[in-house]
Amino acid sequence: MTSRRHGPLIANLVAQLAFGLLAMTICIPSMQEWGTIFGSSQAAVQLTFSGYVVAYGGLQLLYGPLSDRLGRKKILLLGLSLGSLGSLLAALSVDLFMLTAARVLQGAGCAAGMVVGRAMVQDLFEGPERTRVMAYIGMAMGLVPPLATIIGGQLHVRLGWQANFVLLTVLGVVLFIAAWRGLPGHTPPAAPLQTHWLRDMVTSYAQLARAPGFLLYVAVLSMTTATFYAFLAGAPIVLGSYGVGPAGIGYYIMIVPLAYIVGNYLTTHLVHRVGERLVMRLGQGSALAGIGLMLVLALVGVDTPLALSLPLLLLGMGHGLLVPPTLIGTVGLLPALAGSAAAVAGLMQQIMGAVGGFVVGLVPHDGAVNLGWLMLLLSVGAAVAMVLLQRSMASARRAG
Repeated sequence: MTSRRHGPLIANLVAQLAFGLLAMTICIPSMQEWGTIFGSSQAAVQLTFSGYVVAYGGLQLLYGPLSDRLGRKKILLLGLSLGSLGSLLAALSVDLFMLTAARVLQGAGCAAGMVVGRAMVQDLFEGPERTRVMAYIGMAMGLVPPLATIIGGQLHVRLGWQANFVLLTVLGVVLFIAAWRGLPGHTPPAAPLQTHWLRDMVTSYAQLARAPGFLLYVAVLSMTTATFYAFLAGAPIVLGSYGVGPAGIGYYIMIVPLAYIVGNYLTTHLVHRVGERLVMRLGQGSALAGIGLMLVLALVGVDTPLALSLPLLLLGMGHGLLVPPTLIGTVGLLPALAGSAAAVAGLMQQIMGAVGGFVVGLVPHDGAVNLGWLMLLLSVGAAVAMVLLQRSMASARRAG
C-alpha cells in the first residue's frame, strides 16, 4: 500500500488522530474568560483542561487492548460517539461543573482516535511507508495547536465560547461517518476469546513490559516529548525576562512547531533512502545541537529572544526526524499488540510531558541557562535510550 494511491485513507487517519488534539486546544482562548462567565476561580477553570488531559491519556490504556481484541473500527466509532456527545454537552453547559464533566467525557472519547489511528498505520502499511505515513501525521499534529487556538479565539469573539464545542460536535459526526465508511475493518488474531477482557488487557501489558526494545522505544519517545513540553512551559517565562509580553510570545514559540513540520516532511523523503536508524540518529543529533547552541549563547550572555528561539529550529527539525520512526517502532515491534503498545506510548508521552513541564517551575528562569540545562538533560536521556535501542537491535540481528 502506497501513500500516493491511498491519499483519502491517509487523510482519514490523520483527521482521526488530530481530532483529540484539536479538541484539547481549540477552547484554550476561551479559558481566560470562563472564570468571569461562570463566577469561578481560575484554578477551577484549569480543571476543565486537566480533566480532559487525564481522561485523554488514561483511557488510551483501555482502548488499546480492546482494539487488539475486538477490532480497531468498533473502538474508534465508540470513541467518536463519546467525544461528540461530550462536545455537545459542553456546548450546552450552564455551569463550570457541567462543563468540566463534559470535557472529561470528551477526552475519554477522543483518546480512541489517538490509539486506533496509530495502530491502524501499523496494520495498513509496511516498511518505510509506515514511517512516511506517520510523518504526514506528525506534520498535521504540528499544525493543529496553533491553528486551533487561532480558530478558537476567532469563534469565541464572533459567536461565543459555545461555538467551539458546536464545531467539535459537527466534526465528530463527520469523522464518525468517515471512519464508518472510509476505514477498513480490523480482524483480530484468530484466537478464541476464552479469557476475560480485563485479564487479557493485563496480559498484553505484561508482555510489552517484558520486551526491552519496546521499553527503549517508549523511553526515546517520552523523553523527547518531555524536552518539548519543558520548552513550552519554560519559554514564556524566559521570554518574559527578556521583555516579551503575552502578545509576542507565540511568534517565538511557533518557530519550533514549524521546524517540526519541516522535519516530518524531510522524513518522508529520507526514510526510503537512508533507513529509519540513520534518520533517528540525524534527528537526535540535530536536537542536541540546537539545545547546545541555545545554552552556549545563554552562558556567554546573549540574552535576547532570538538567541532562545532561532537555535531551536534545529530542535524542532530534529524531533520531526526522530519521532515518526520512533512511533512506528513502538507499535511495530509486537504487531499483535499494536493497540496496547500505542496506548502505553501515548500515556507515557502525557506523563513525561507533564513531568517536563512541572520541573520547569522548580528553578528560576531569569535567562535561558536553567531551561537549557533541563532540556539538555532530557534530550541526553532520549539519546542514551536511542543508543541502547540500536545496539540491542543490532545484537539481535547478529544473533539471528
